[in-house]
Amino acid sequence: MSSSSSSSSSLEQPRVITCKAAVAWRAGEPLVMEEVEVSPPQPLEIRIKVVCTSLCRSDLSAWESQSLLPRIFGHEAAGIVESIGEGVTEFEKGDHVLAVFTGECGSCRHCISEKSNMCQVLGMERKGLMHSDQKSRFSVKGKPVYHYCAVSSFSEYTVVHSGCAVKVDPVAPLDKICLLSCGVAAGLGAAWNVADVQKGSSVVIFGLGTVGLSVAQGAKLRGAAQIIGVDINPAKAEQAKTFGVTDFINSNDHSEPISQVIKRMTGGGADFSFECVGDTGIATTALQSCSDGWGMTVTLGVPKMKPEVSAHYGLFLAGKSLKGTLFGGWKPKSDIPSLIEKYMNKEIMIDELVTHNLAFDDINKAFDLMREGKCLRCVLHMPN
Repeated sequence: MSSSSSSSSSLEQPRVITCKAAVAWRAGEPLVMEEVEVSPPQPLEIRIKVVCTSLCRSDLSAWESQSLLPRIFGHEAAGIVESIGEGVTEFEKGDHVLAVFTGECGSCRHCISEKSNMCQVLGMERKGLMHSDQKSRFSVKGKPVYHYCAVSSFSEYTVVHSGCAVKVDPVAPLDKICLLSCGVAAGLGAAWNVADVQKGSSVVIFGLGTVGLSVAQGAKLRGAAQIIGVDINPAKAEQAKTFGVTDFINSNDHSEPISQVIKRMTGGGADFSFECVGDTGIATTALQSCSDGWGMTVTLGVPKMKPEVSAHYGLFLAGKSLKGTLFGGWKPKSDIPSLIEKYMNKEIMIDELVTHNLAFDDINKAFDLMREGKCLRCVLHMPN
């Protein structure tokens, strides 16, 4: 990495940094390590030296199907502030931070409401550009490269809006808490904030990846009496017990509809049902699997295909409800520090979800492991 912004003078303006990034040039093809230029942070932005970043299934799905290319993926990340843009008062150089894919401006209608975390200013960025000026901060040989989810952490340095970063306790291990910038927080929040799982209740979770296991952990901590995990990978059965799953169903082992199996196991349907796969057909199955009268289904997954959910209106007449959630309902700046505190106090498990630690150069191996269903979270470590 080379930089011309290493002067000890605090008055010197940040300059362009050249560093390594894993660039996706074509959908589904191996990422290529490139020398990229990273622009200085613009007003209200910060530039982060990424310390570690974990691979989320959303990265994999987008990489397989995206048309916005070339692009730098990655959105579960932790690092250290390298420089700040004009008007930034919340951060200073050297702060430890999590980058988050959905921000919190603190002043829009949704940010001031206790009912929502859907910031109207810094919500999900889908154009591959910065929120502020609709431009990229990355380029390769003078040609712009798209961002991903306003984070783009598969790069040694990245630029994010200051509203899409959370200052964290420097004692907290960045290689673990990076999982709280998406998957773990999403699962815990779905159980606690969205469903509000009650003690003694029955829960069914479709998909036992990082998000599904985090839902299970959240339900267990709330005192759920029965937590059923559904997955087509039998290797996940034993691991799921650690996170509170009491019963495992491999849907490939049953000829009858899984919703019927679950109704029989729960005496009429689960109190809470969670779709953590990213499949709208499974969202329908989850809805069919919850109880008449009060059963709630929460969908967390991001579907690659068929984004429309179809369900017979009779399911809703029977009193069932279907809810969606982004990031588990957490307001990132307001709420993530408390989750980090819970982790530091050993109240929630994160370490057990990290199945692989790899060097940044091995990023394509991480993609292979996730595609083959052989990992929960691969944490990629940047060179010092």
